[in-house]
Amino acid sequence: MNIGIIGSGNVGGTLGSRWAAAGHKVTFGSRTPESDEMKTLVAAAGPNATAAPTTDAVAASDVILLSTPWPATEAILAHAGSLAGKILIDATNPLLPNLAGIEFGTTTSGAEHVATWAPGAHVVKAFNTIGNNIMANPVFEGRPAALLYCGDDASAKATVRQLASDLGFDPHDVGPLIQARVLEPVAMLWISMAVFHGYGREFAFSLMRR
Repeated sequence: MNIGIIGSGNVGGTLGSRWAAAGHKVTFGSRTPESDEMKTLVAAAGPNATAAPTTDAVAASDVILLSTPWPATEAILAHAGSLAGKILIDATNPLLPNLAGIEFGTTTSGAEHVATWAPGAHVVKAFNTIGNNIMANPVFEGRPAALLYCGDDASAKATVRQLASDLGFDPHDVGPLIQARVLEPVAMLWISMAVFHGYGREFAFSLMRR
């Protein structure tokens, strides 16, 4: 699968590198694809990874991971080229400065804003409720961390489910994109527990059924 990365920081770099290692073709989009930082990332990600201007990464890919800092997201999407028909995995969170909370509550979501900024894209909210360290290794004593995702397009969600499984997650479809209104607060729960309430970053949520 051809995967483009918009936002090649901790989240995008980790997921992109792991997908490349799993055999997918990954293009890291960047304003400076020839920078030393991008060369180092591509070299570490292996032969299935390249770097290119963001518009080229989008054009060459069927699936796009969006992992940008929230304040920059709208502007970055505006200059990314057409995303119509692409699967857009929204891993962003609308965080307030200093992790003081999230910009939206339960009446709208960052993902719904992303969908308006990327007309025609099949937006799937995913990979936003865990840290990049869990993305690097989602298995805890043989048990995989849950990966919760939502979206309105069944085919797009099936693709995201497979991509999550490729990385060792236990993926769960939690409904349509409007469910991002509750997934984003779950992300704030993980962040607040990790940063402010003594849990540290080496934990994840799991889903148990009876």
